[in-house]
Amino acid sequence: MSTKFRPSDLVPAGFIAERITHIDDETCILLSRAGTTASCPACGRMSRTVRSRYCRQVADLPLSGRRVRLLVRTRRFTCDAVLCGRQIFAERFGDVLPPYARRTGRLEHLVHHLALALGGRPAARFAQRLMLPVSNDTLLRVIRRQGLPPSIPPAVIGIDDWAWRRNHRYGTIVCDLERRRPISLLPDREPATAEAWLRGNPQIQIIARDRGGAYGLAAAKALPDAVQVADRWHLMENASRAFLDSVRKSMRQIRKTLGSTRVNPKLLTAAERLQYEGYLQREQTNAAIKALAKDGVTIKEIVRRTGHSRGLVRQVLRGHRNDVFRSRESSLEPYLEWLDAQWASKRNGTELWRRLRTQGFRGSRRVVSEWVTRRKRAEKADAESLTRIPSARTIARLLTTSRDNLTKSETVTIAAIEGGVPLLVKARDIIADFHRMIRRKAENELAPWIDRARESLIASFGNGVAKDVQAVRAAIVSPWSNGQTEGQITKLKLVKRQMYGRGKLDLLQARLIGAS
Repeated sequence: MSTKFRPSDLVPAGFIAERITHIDDETCILLSRAGTTASCPACGRMSRTVRSRYCRQVADLPLSGRRVRLLVRTRRFTCDAVLCGRQIFAERFGDVLPPYARRTGRLEHLVHHLALALGGRPAARFAQRLMLPVSNDTLLRVIRRQGLPPSIPPAVIGIDDWAWRRNHRYGTIVCDLERRRPISLLPDREPATAEAWLRGNPQIQIIARDRGGAYGLAAAKALPDAVQVADRWHLMENASRAFLDSVRKSMRQIRKTLGSTRVNPKLLTAAERLQYEGYLQREQTNAAIKALAKDGVTIKEIVRRTGHSRGLVRQVLRGHRNDVFRSRESSLEPYLEWLDAQWASKRNGTELWRRLRTQGFRGSRRVVSEWVTRRKRAEKADAESLTRIPSARTIARLLTTSRDNLTKSETVTIAAIEGGVPLLVKARDIIADFHRMIRRKAENELAPWIDRARESLIASFGNGVAKDVQAVRAAIVSPWSNGQTEGQITKLKLVKRQMYGRGKLDLLQARLIGAS
């Protein structure tokens, strides 16, 4: 069935199109409002007395690639109520055309969502292509004016920090985990700020958070009956980091076990010689700090005497700075077997570098020349000084890798370490049991595991789990975690960078929450 097209179909509902004209790339539509009465906005009394008329110019949605300007005939009515303070008023058009608005309601809705999606300048450029006369500042004003959409009070939340500027300033994000959307941004990550927000939401029952103590302390004070859930990813990552720290603490024993307890400076390249000199200086610093601590000097006094930071002194006394010199891993590692085969026939560094480039090597000639120099010196040195010890991170990786995935030399090295440093093997097994406990949700194994961890090289990690045992236990048995919050932080970073990092808190919150 065919329908008759009317000019009024192009304009918002409730208006009558009287005349349509085209001027260059703009379409002008003269409108008037049907009806003979209007309601006073002050007292609500209906009036029929028209005092005067004027014309409002309003932007509307584009039409056929042209900008649209509406000329709205607006009537002024006289209010007959005796006690009304407003004698003359202009007729109102509801949400179709709000008072003092320069855009129709439907265009305002489109502009708002365009600004939420793209921000200021990108949205303004895109709006020009859509034939929408709007500037970047107007777009941002629309976001702020619309504010935040209404939200349902959450029962399960995730809370975490995010960086305004890394290592300088941080904020806090709160997410509704049930509805999978952010609900608030806080200006900092201070416990008092989070506590104040939580006190304003007493209906919250479950709080998923990271392993930091600030949010746990705020939640305990504001909502003592709420269940706190530690983030499982952070638990797994903290456990792996604890094992890496235990390997670093054991590096001296590992070097002794592998028979590489001394370094021959004659075999070092120029870059490695600089590293070795720094290593000797750090060893002197460690020895001086330990000597003062052995004499009963307090940490504060050690800081004053030596001039080192309090954090560095604590690292030394806790055994976290057992620095071990090691040569840096070279880009030649994948080509060492080929170089060994070529060494018998060619001992010129430049020629070896040219041949090596045909094998896919992309390094500089200096790298190959240093290897040649080291190799020539090594032929004149004893075999004991040639043993290279992998880094602590490499050893930690090899210790936690299946034997089926190791080479023969790596297997021999790990077997020697396991035989010479049994405490490290015990720490590895404890960490593996912790990972297995998290994956299998074996909550009943947590208490025995803490007792084992406290008697091993990862005692500090075990003590940390014991202090936060309720949240860790909830992380094992609860389906909630803070992964959603981490994803929202990634989205927040994207929004912040779209505005070149200059968006204020209200604008970031409006764009992040309004677009969800």
